Amino acid sequence: MWRNVLAGLILSTGVALVHADTPKQATSSDAYQQSIEQWRAERVARLTAPDGWLSLIGLEWLQEGSNKIGTASDNNVVLQAGPAHLGVVTLDKAGQLHITLADGSGATVDGKPAHEAVLIDDVHVTGDAAPTTVAFGTANFYVIDREGRKGLRVKDTTATTRQHFLGIDYFPIDPSWHIVADWVPFNPPHDLQMGTVIGTIDTVKVPGKAVFVRDGHTYELLPYQEEPGGELFFVLADRTSGHETYGAARFLYAALPVNGKVVLDFNKAYNPPCAFTSFATCPLAPPENRLDLRITAGEKKYRGDH
Repeated sequence: MWRNVLAGLILSTGVALVHADTPKQATSSDAYQQSIEQWRAERVARLTAPDGWLSLIGLEWLQEGSNKIGTASDNNVVLQAGPAHLGVVTLDKAGQLHITLADGSGATVDGKPAHEAVLIDDVHVTGDAAPTTVAFGTANFYVIDREGRKGLRVKDTTATTRQHFLGIDYFPIDPSWHIVADWVPFNPPHDLQMGTVIGTIDTVKVPGKAVFVRDGHTYELLPYQEEPGGELFFVLADRTSGHETYGAARFLYAALPVNGKVVLDFNKAYNPPCAFTSFATCPLAPPENRLDLRITAGEKKYRGDH
C-alpha cells in the first residue's frame, strides 16, 4: 500500500541507495534499506492518520471553575471548530473535571450521546483505557494533565496541517549510523530533569546509559522509559539541531539492552510533534543528551515549519 508513498519520499528527499561490493553485502544492504523505508512509511502513516499529530488544532488550558467552550467569542475557551456553544467544562479544586453539553450540540462522549459526563484526563486513566473523548463534527478533544495543569487537546480530521502536509525530508540512509552501543546500567536508576516546550520540568528515571564511539570520540546518551518495561526512549540534540534538523530535539527509540549492548539506529531519529504543530507539549533535549557531533541521519527539519 505504501510502495508509491515510499517511492515519492525517496525521489523527493534524495535518499541514496547503498551499493555494496559483493552480492552478499548487496543483499544485506538492500534488506537494511528496505527496513528503514518501511519504518518511514509506517511513521508517515501514524503522523497523517485522522487522529495523528497533524490533526491538532488547539491546546486550551482550563481555569478552575466553569469554562464555557465553543467557537463563539463569548466563550471562556474559544475553539477553532465545532458549534458556537458546545457546553461547560467545570474544573474543581481537587482537579476533577465534569462537562455539561449544550442542548443541540450534537456532541458525543466516548462515542455515545450524552448530556453530561465526568472527564478523565490522560494521566489518570487506568490500564489500557483512553482519556474521555468529546467529539463534535470532524473535531474532538480530551483533557491532558501537565504537572497539575489541565488543558483540552483539540483535534480535527480536516486540520490544515493535515490536509497540507508537505512530507518528510531525510538524510540519506547510512548503515554506519546503525550503532551497537555499550549499555551501562544504573542501580538504582538516576533522576534526570526534562524540560518541555510549555515550560514544565519533568523528573524521569534513567535506567542506564548508552556509550558509543564515532570518529574516534566517545559519546553517551541517557534514555528513560515511558512505561515500565517499555523501550528505551532518547530525547537528543546534536550539531545539526537548529540547522538541518529541528532545534529542540529529535526522538529515538531503542529495544531493551541484550548482553550489555543496545542498538542505536539514528536512521530512525525523528522529529517530535512540536516540529509540526504549536499545540503539542514535547520534551526538550536535556544538556546531557546534547552531543558535540553531527548526526547526519534520520529526519531533517520540516519544510512546513510553523
